[in-house]
Amino acid sequence: MYIGRDLTHLQMISKREWKDSELAFFHHALQQVTPYLNAEGQTMHREIIEEIEARGGLQRNEATYTNGTRVFYE
Repeated sequence: MYIGRDLTHLQMISKREWKDSELAFFHHALQQVTPYLNAEGQTMHREIIEEIEARGGLQRNEATYTNGTRVFYE
């Protein structure tokens, strides 16, 4: 279950201000409904992908005691 800021709130701020977990969650969610997205939804998904790419992807380089190498949004 996603616990984070609502998409309505996130749309009001720059994608640069989104957390990695928010980018990961909404990328996954939009990816699942891609065939049904209208032009606005497709644009939002593309912007999320571009922000993920600008950050170098969502993979962490090193694991820690509390975090693995993948970004989880749950």
